[in-house]
This record gives sequence, structure tokens and C-alpha cells, in this order.
Amino acid sequence: LSLFTCELKCLEKRFLKDTRTVSEVLGEGLNGEKRVSRRLTLSVCLCCHLAAGGPRTHSQMSGSRVGFCLSDKKRRRINLDAFADFCAGHGVEVVEIDLTQPLVPQGPFDVIVQKLSDVIVEAEHDSQSQQLLVNFQSYVSAHPSTVLLDPLPAMTQLLDRFASYRIMSKLHKSLRECCICTPPYLEIHSASDLSSIQQAVTTQGLSFPLICKTRVAHGSLSHEMSLIFSAGSLADIHPPCVLQSFVNHGAVLHKVFVVGDRHFCVERPSIKNFPSGPCERKTIFFNSHQLDEQIPCLPPPSSEALAALVRELRVQLGMALFGVDVIINIHTHTLTVIDINIFPGYEGVPQFFSSLLSHIKSVLDKQVSAGPQATGCPELRQTAGIPSAATTGL
Repeated sequence: LSLFTCELKCLEKRFLKDTRTVSEVLGEGLNGEKRVSRRLTLSVCLCCHLAAGGPRTHSQMSGSRVGFCLSDKKRRRINLDAFADFCAGHGVEVVEIDLTQPLVPQGPFDVIVQKLSDVIVEAEHDSQSQQLLVNFQSYVSAHPSTVLLDPLPAMTQLLDRFASYRIMSKLHKSLRECCICTPPYLEIHSASDLSSIQQAVTTQGLSFPLICKTRVAHGSLSHEMSLIFSAGSLADIHPPCVLQSFVNHGAVLHKVFVVGDRHFCVERPSIKNFPSGPCERKTIFFNSHQLDEQIPCLPPPSSEALAALVRELRVQLGMALFGVDVIINIHTHTLTVIDINIFPGYEGVPQFFSSLLSHIKSVLDKQVSAGPQATGCPELRQTAGIPSAATTGL
């Protein structure tokens, strides 16, 4: 039918206002798909049902729905209300997902942006959080056309510093030409006797001072760290934790914020320099979010090296929204990776809203290009941030 004829038929009341899916109304399976179409607060023209039920065209992108599943703290931190207004101006609807309510009536969603770190950590010991997580995973499994930013397996591995540090330790091989490295580190799984820990520090080639970080890389306690200056002071650590050789870096931390194909580097204050080697100084306990705001003037890291680092980590992590903490060794000028963060706050990134929306649209564009087989398309999975088999095994 021509567009004009189609409009006439619509005027003849061939509209349907209902809460059923298009396929349910038509009595068809739409090729067996159980994909839920948009709940019809909008009118769906029956004679155009193929356009409504089939792959989205670029002109249909303006009707996209993006669900955000975040803690209240995270919503405030990224100013989700302002982002929702920004997206509305570009024809994209942002929906705040309530995990305590059934998810199907809140959908459908073209994309879900999530940071379920709190729920995942609490699910270790809380049955209610376990159920929330199961419900979310069930919804995602039942709606394979919904793109998840970022996938749960990829995100979960970064909650464990043992896993993320293993990934970081491989970077010096893949990025050798870019002069990128990571400091030597040691996993401390349990409270072994002091002599065993001291021996492991020596065997693994760590040098004092050492920085000690919690194994769990989430929550306020994950920012509580300590500097260990001697073998005797290793008695101050609280396993499970990670010990990492401290690298003098001029008290400047470079936080690299990644949003899909884009990244931004922001300088932050860090720990001052200390003499290399063991000394009798007492252990220093500190919070990495509460450091002196004075930042000395030092040259920024190489833009080429940062770009190579981000590309490599996107492949290794299978993620699109993450942060990397890097420093520059004041003696060797080597770019040194010291931590990886899940969906950071993006403070100091003025282009965050436009970058996030651009990435969401690029994911949807690739889904459209891939067609009905999108959920099985490796390129789309990689773009959406789904990890490779190698990374999910960590």
C-alpha cells in the first residue's frame, strides 16, 4: 500500500490501542520471536505491523527506550535526571528501572545500562539481593534483543581485584611497544603466618613500600588503603587483599574514563613520593578519595599510549563503560596501570552525556544493521560489551 492509502486506512480506525504485543494481536509468532514490542501507549497501525514488529530503521531510532538500573547514589552521581532530559531532546526515552518491581511491565527496553555492583556484592550473603539478581538475569535471558551495558559476567570480574589484576598483568606483553606496564603484585587470600607472606613478597619480586588494597573493588571500604614500609609491617594487612609495589609518580593520578570508542583523561591528586626500599616507618592508612588537592605540574601521558591501552582493555574486558587509573613512573616515565574501575562517576568529563548517548545509538545502529540475527552476531556482542570466553573464565 502507498503511504497515502496507509494513512487513509489508519483514519478508518485501523488503529489498535492495547497492552498486548503486536504478534499477540495478529495471532502470529513473527517468526517465532517472543520479543515484546513497545506497550501501546502509542497507536500501532495494523497495516504497518511489519514495520512495528521487524527490525528498526534509522528513522525509528527516535523511539528507543533505555533503562537504567543503578543505585540511588549512582543516579545522583551521574545526574540521571539531567541525562534523561538530554536524551528526551534527542528522541530517546530514559526509564529508571525498579528492581523491587516486576521488570516486564517496566519494559520493553532497547538497551539497559546497569551497575548492579551493590546487588552482586550483597547477594553473597543476602537472600533478598540474590532474588533481585536472579530476577534481573531471568529478564535479560528472556529478552535477548535487549542490549546490556555492560554484561554481568564482564562487570562481575572487576569487582574482584584478584581477577582484574590478572588482566592488568598481561598488558605489558600486549602493549610492550607502547611502554605500558603494571607494578608487581601479590594476592593474599587468607591470614597466613607472617613469615609466609614475607617470603611470597620476596619471591614475587615486590619492593617496598607496598600499597595494600582490599580484594573487593566496590563500596566505601574499597577506597581504604595502606602503605606498608617494611616486612615487619606486613602484620598490619587484613586479607583477603592485594599487595602492589608502590611506584613514585609525582603525586599525580590520571583517571581515564571510557565511554565506548571515546575516552577522556582527568588529573587527580595522589600519594606523594617515598624513598624506595624498606624502612622503619609506621604503616600509613588512607582513603584514596581523600587526598591533597594540590597537583604538581607534570607532563600528561602520551595520547597514543592511552588510546592503545583503551583499545586493548575494551577487547580484554568486553566492556564499554569503565575507568582506568594510570600513573607515570617519575624515574622511567613508563605509563603504569594500577587499577580498573566499573562504570565510574565520570567527574570532570563535560562530554559525558553526549558520549554516552552516542555510544547507545551506535549500539542500536549495529543491532539494526545486524537484523533479526543480531543477538547471535559476534560483532554486536563485542560492541555491546559481552566478554570473550577467555575473560569470563577469570
